[in-house]
Amino acid sequence: MVPDVSTGSDSRGLIVYLFGPGRRDEHTDAHIVAAWDMAGAPDPGRDPAATYSLLAKRLDHHVDLRTRELGGKKPPQHVWHCPVRTAPGDRYLTDAEWAEVARRIVHATGIAPEGDEKACRWIAVRHADDHIHLMATTVRADGRRPRTNRDGQRAQAECRKIEAEFGLRRLKSGDLTAPRTPTSAERTKAERQGQTVTARHWLREQAYAVAAVHNEADYFTVLQSLGIKVKTRLGPETGDVIGYSLAAPGDTNAAGEPVWYGGSKLAPDLSINRLRERLPGQDMADLPRHVADPADPWPHTTTAIHTARTVLDSDDDAAAQGHLAAFGDALYNIASATTGPHQAELQAAAMAFNRARRSVTRADHQAATALRKAAKELAYASNEPGGLAIALLFATVHLARAAAKWHEQRGHEQQAAAAEEALRHLQAGYQQAAAPVLADLARRAPRAATARRYEQDVRAALPDHANRILADSTWTALTTTLAQAETAGHNPRRLLAEMGTQRELDSAEHPAEVLNWRITAQPNRRTQAAHSRSTTSGTSAMSTTPRPPATPVATRPEERSRHR
Repeated sequence: MVPDVSTGSDSRGLIVYLFGPGRRDEHTDAHIVAAWDMAGAPDPGRDPAATYSLLAKRLDHHVDLRTRELGGKKPPQHVWHCPVRTAPGDRYLTDAEWAEVARRIVHATGIAPEGDEKACRWIAVRHADDHIHLMATTVRADGRRPRTNRDGQRAQAECRKIEAEFGLRRLKSGDLTAPRTPTSAERTKAERQGQTVTARHWLREQAYAVAAVHNEADYFTVLQSLGIKVKTRLGPETGDVIGYSLAAPGDTNAAGEPVWYGGSKLAPDLSINRLRERLPGQDMADLPRHVADPADPWPHTTTAIHTARTVLDSDDDAAAQGHLAAFGDALYNIASATTGPHQAELQAAAMAFNRARRSVTRADHQAATALRKAAKELAYASNEPGGLAIALLFATVHLARAAAKWHEQRGHEQQAAAAEEALRHLQAGYQQAAAPVLADLARRAPRAATARRYEQDVRAALPDHANRILADSTWTALTTTLAQAETAGHNPRRLLAEMGTQRELDSAEHPAEVLNWRITAQPNRRTQAAHSRSTTSGTSAMSTTPRPPATPVATRPEERSRHR
């Protein structure tokens, strides 16, 4: 059951909407199911003599009295509105049940506490099977305003109780860290323009997708390159940026002016201060970037994600929350740097994880510097090395699963559900990407004598897991990976022993598959040694100025034309 509290100043206008046919003729049999006084509340839906103006006058009675006291000035935002909707699949509620829901919510929110004879006047209108609209004028009979602080949160808490008592679907409790829900006006505008999402939602996704850049200047530059209007707010004394607002291409109001959304109004962690906690202060665009191997970002990010998994198992919640925020940024860059049919699943995972990246736990962003730095390098990666990309994707699956568990253990219901959704997308993307790579590795398996030697290495290095590894359907692919690692300068037996000390092997359904991607992510020792010799002898290291971050999947020009 979902309540959505808002305020306004036009009583009659809201009444016209509630009892009218709806903007798309979706309202049927509009009528009052509960009110401050059923006898004193005229019902335009059932009584032909009850006009909209008459109902508005009755509701505004206390407001009008207060207005005269104020010398003709109406109290600001004196109309309180709260639609309450059951979840899809819930049973039909009778008018009597909806009336009870309405009375409990106006009591819980402070609009009309039970037994308070001087409470605000209110009505509950039903014009569809699955929801009602609560409307009140927020001036009491004694002229005071009601105590409605945290009314949305209190309405949510009461709905959780109602769900349990009425046998309805139990929705996840929030913690006030979720982004703002688009208003009904924003949703209607998007539908009218043929858009699949609202401007607020679209801007939020673009802001997250480009947040994994090197610095604040890059953030605004990339947003503008996507056609998004950027307006910064400067401090009066220092002239420094103290806030910013974004407007989607083509999104204007009735006067033809851009519709602006402040960063914090898109999501709590998109405010300028929260962004700066995650972005380095030094302008890295002016620094030369060492490029020893264009494939470096892939194993570096994989290693950082494995580290994040370890942090989630520690007692440092602030560091864990910092790594989850960094992982949210990393998912966008992984999706952007990846090609193939699984890219859509990775993009969906990044969007789903947005709700899991923040909670009431304050993040220690400095603790996750390695993950954030490695992930940012993916925006500058010049290629996608197949095996390394799959190894990274495999690591994201395990971190998403750990994130869901971490949130669940701390009672973060919405975040746990979001992490689970991201996990499903990552698993689907991994399966799509890994299947052909594993098949190719199996086709290129080394000769039988070499495979038998690797079998002896497995039994010596991992005796407790050897039988399961050798019986795994991906064992043949692992022999190819071991051969490649040996060519790169690794000792197979020592490498297996090292990889076996890490997580997941005990519970893994396919332990050979786990080892395969762990080993794939290991650096090429021969290349490292050659580079070290070159550096020692004084050879100049190749450097380059970072090119602009890769355009996120959801914001490429062809996508922009479809969404805006």
